[in-house]
Amino acid sequence: MEKKKIAQEVLKRLKRTYQKTGPFVEWSTPLELLVGTILSAQCTDVRVNMVTKKLFQKYTTSADYAKARITTLEKEIYSTGFYHTKAKALKESGKIIEKNFNGEVPHTLEELLTLRGVSIKTAYLVLSKAYGKNVGLAVDTHVFRLCKRIGLSSAKTPEKMSEEMSKIVVARHYVEWNEYLITHGRAICGRVPKCDTCVLNDICKKNI
Repeated sequence: MEKKKIAQEVLKRLKRTYQKTGPFVEWSTPLELLVGTILSAQCTDVRVNMVTKKLFQKYTTSADYAKARITTLEKEIYSTGFYHTKAKALKESGKIIEKNFNGEVPHTLEELLTLRGVSIKTAYLVLSKAYGKNVGLAVDTHVFRLCKRIGLSSAKTPEKMSEEMSKIVVARHYVEWNEYLITHGRAICGRVPKCDTCVLNDICKKNI
């Protein structure tokens, strides 16, 4: 099977297997999605959602983050880890959004990447989920691992894999691909894969 057909079959089987995906960062505005995704670096989405439940009540605009005391922000996001770096990212991004984008989270990849703490993966997720713009496929740890194991990519970096997979997976399925592979990675295909119970067993190259 060619890689595009394998990718289609993978998504089809995972959709059939999992009634729902997640948990993922919970959000209701582009700003909340941006903040939650920044906080999710090296942290579980469950923990992020615990923190943002209060954070989003207090900080509702980019100006709120721009004006926040850095020490206060650090205390509020402490449990997500790397709180010094993340607090600076939230405050500085708030300032940039206020100054350059009239208080609105940017709509383009180039503009999003001018924000502090925003990787290309974060930018892809914000564009896809918040604005419906499927510019590129977000590759996190699970996606990187599974695409290699299945045999769809041999890329050495997440960025290179994103380029490859964006040509294999249909653009409208970028978010689903990301979320279903993460869900499957958490449930079955972790660092120690449970191949015997995997619905992809017969089409996976098992590049472990």
